[in-house]
Amino acid sequence: MHRASVVRVTAPHQVLPVPPADLPGTLGALRAAGYGYKTVKQELRDNLLARMRAGGDRFPGIVGYDDTVLPEVERALLAGHDMVLLGERGQGKTRLIRSLVALLDEWTPVIEGSALNEHPMRPLTPASRALVAEAGDDLAVGWLHRSLRYGEKLATPDTSVGDLIGDVDPIRLAQGRTLGDPETIHFGLVPRTNRGVFAVNELPDLAERIQVALLNVLEERDIQVRGYQLRLPLDLLLVASANPEDYTNRGRIITPLKDRFGAEIRTHYPVDLELELALIRQEADLVAEVPEHVLEVLARFARAVRESPSVDPRSGVSARFAIAAAETVAAAALRRSGLLAAGSAASETGDATVRPEAPVARVGDAVSVTSTLRGKVEFESGEEGREIEILAHLLRTATAETFRARLAGLDLSGFTSLVAEGTVIETGELVASAELLRQVGTVPGLAKALDRLGLGDAPTPEEAAAGVEFVLEGLHLSRRLGKDVTESGRTVYGGRS
Repeated sequence: MHRASVVRVTAPHQVLPVPPADLPGTLGALRAAGYGYKTVKQELRDNLLARMRAGGDRFPGIVGYDDTVLPEVERALLAGHDMVLLGERGQGKTRLIRSLVALLDEWTPVIEGSALNEHPMRPLTPASRALVAEAGDDLAVGWLHRSLRYGEKLATPDTSVGDLIGDVDPIRLAQGRTLGDPETIHFGLVPRTNRGVFAVNELPDLAERIQVALLNVLEERDIQVRGYQLRLPLDLLLVASANPEDYTNRGRIITPLKDRFGAEIRTHYPVDLELELALIRQEADLVAEVPEHVLEVLARFARAVRESPSVDPRSGVSARFAIAAAETVAAAALRRSGLLAAGSAASETGDATVRPEAPVARVGDAVSVTSTLRGKVEFESGEEGREIEILAHLLRTATAETFRARLAGLDLSGFTSLVAEGTVIETGELVASAELLRQVGTVPGLAKALDRLGLGDAPTPEEAAAGVEFVLEGLHLSRRLGKDVTESGRTVYGGRS
């Protein structure tokens, strides 16, 4: 094992690893240290097996695929197969592809200055072969970090063969080289990722005539440019992603190219609620506290939208929908905290004991996501104009399901009795937690409800207010409390629904 690398800052936003000083610096030293040549697929296989034997996490950060997708990916890697991942948007295909880089060796030797990352023991181009023959064991060896051995291209209709494979460089021709000289070629993204992992995202969007250019890369492992063939045996793992609707029905991936992929792997959305929640917790960048019951409402909401007959199932509902919803709800809580602080300062009460509102999300904050996130959902053509109405209904359904799952069987008669006695409880985006709790007072069963919601034995006033608002909304949705919305946007609970 080599000692940990230090880093070198090469640009304001670019930090590149620096090779450990004890790595061999010449071809002779490389041979003496026992280094041999391994293909990319051998590296991936060996390192994957090492992680399996050690019992470590093979694909950190990939949620929900342990028993479905990842075993298929592992079999493909062990078999040395190029693969295509099929799945609707937001299923983590690109994240999974990028995670493969972690299975490469941390450092790999290269011929210094080689545009194709050529291994000192396997030079590809005539120039590199001549350099190795001339320098022999004194050939200078550079070291490439695995983070730099990944290439990616989003397939678009305007992508050219030159972008992917390469093209003749007119400047080099003007310098006197002949057209058949490999030195006249400016290599594209694929050969420049030699000895690494290259990904083509949304492969069906690549024009069919451009897809032809990948045939030799996948099978013969050489490239063709401008009518002449270069015998450059590329060493790489090629991975593509595609939407299954495009891939299977529209036939936009040419048959010979489909045949050359060794593995076709179907991805999916989280199969159960717990995995949906785990994904939100991992990915959402929350600017405020979002209680577990609110996250559960959002997870159920995303799943309900995905399963709704009003939503186009072919486009899918991205996992980013639930993540963005959680971030939006947290932002609403932070906004409330800021505005209430400003209002408190403007009141000039002189009461130094007034406690500032901490940002904690409530279920009522989720209402805003129905308008801000509707652009993430493709609705069926007959639902035009009803998008917000549909999302609002699904959000209410998700809230009711969470209420039943969390508080089923709990005696909440204290809340209904409170309202039956004529008490009206007003809440809303800009109602402070202390004000909401003052209206409710001491209610039998509140402590048990807060405990069921995971808010602990000693919740803060903001957490308690979040629990109270959820109970009130759940009672309304189960038709045990009435509810009105005032012209100012505040919510009033009172009386029978």
